[in-house]
Amino acid sequence: MIGPMALPSHHEGPSTWVGTEIQDDPSWVLHFDDAMITELDDGLARAERDGLTVPFDPSSFPLQRCGALIDQALALLDDGPGLALVRGLPRERYTDEQCELLYWAFATHIGTPISQNSMGHLIGHVRDTGQSFEKTNVRAYQTNAKLDYHADQIPVEVLGLFCLRTAMHGGESKIVSATTIHNTIRDERPDLLQVLYEPYHLDWRDEQPEGEPGWYTQPLYSVADGKLCSRFTSLAYFRTVDRFGAELAMSNEQVDALEFVQEVANRPGMALSMDFQEGDMQFLNNHVMLHAREGFEDHADPALRRHLLRLWVGYPPERRRPLSDQLAGRYRWVEMGGIPARPPA
Repeated sequence: MIGPMALPSHHEGPSTWVGTEIQDDPSWVLHFDDAMITELDDGLARAERDGLTVPFDPSSFPLQRCGALIDQALALLDDGPGLALVRGLPRERYTDEQCELLYWAFATHIGTPISQNSMGHLIGHVRDTGQSFEKTNVRAYQTNAKLDYHADQIPVEVLGLFCLRTAMHGGESKIVSATTIHNTIRDERPDLLQVLYEPYHLDWRDEQPEGEPGWYTQPLYSVADGKLCSRFTSLAYFRTVDRFGAELAMSNEQVDALEFVQEVANRPGMALSMDFQEGDMQFLNNHVMLHAREGFEDHADPALRRHLLRLWVGYPPERRRPLSDQLAGRYRWVEMGGIPARPPA
């Protein structure tokens, strides 16, 4: 345990907010203007003429007119509330494949997309595949279930979602400040905050790189150069780790701490809620934001079903947030390009 005199400090700043404060704040919603759309259309025409496919370098799809918008998004992510919604793309004009090209082009001017799974997918497809998250090789985004508040598994800087199609009912995106949760726990249950600074064991859920054990260890809060970082992966990653040994299971105090995080995150007014429109691009700072999703009911027609594109985007070294030594081992996967693809069985 961290001693009583070492109780972590409050952390203040623009990413420390509650949903009711910023729910209707227009500053985190950015819009493409006509000149930017023209630039995207011209770039798309060149890309298709040249047979450009994902992945490609940002120099292959220059975005000068969109540059100010990208700078605004980066400022919101790094020095603002930790989130940005980019809206105004005329989704109805583009095929799904064209949307992938546009989304990839825009995101590569933020950073470098990395692999999200052991299949080496650089673009993830968030849609219901009819599977159950109870299976350890199934990811939550492959279901239609309600998701708890979490950060994504690898400590990459930015999470991106692009809305191709919305659900028939539900699927609302919810975002909460991990910094605000930290401060709330410090005020109300400092004993549990100390637990969250200690190492937890987590299950890779069958996505571990070759030669790695099926589990890993990390604290859920840590500080480097005065900057707070959170690593609250979905609860299932904690609950199934004991399949590798009973000694890896959470202690009662660790369970209590995790449950209290979810309780705080779910308090009325704590989170920001976001209903996607088709063509929206959502970007989140994965170090200070937690996100969740309401369950959804989908269309019967497969062509109309909810479908989001997901990216994990790593920053160049000069933009990176400092991370504690306890997270350095995990961050090496970002530097190596994400979760390594495994050879086909």
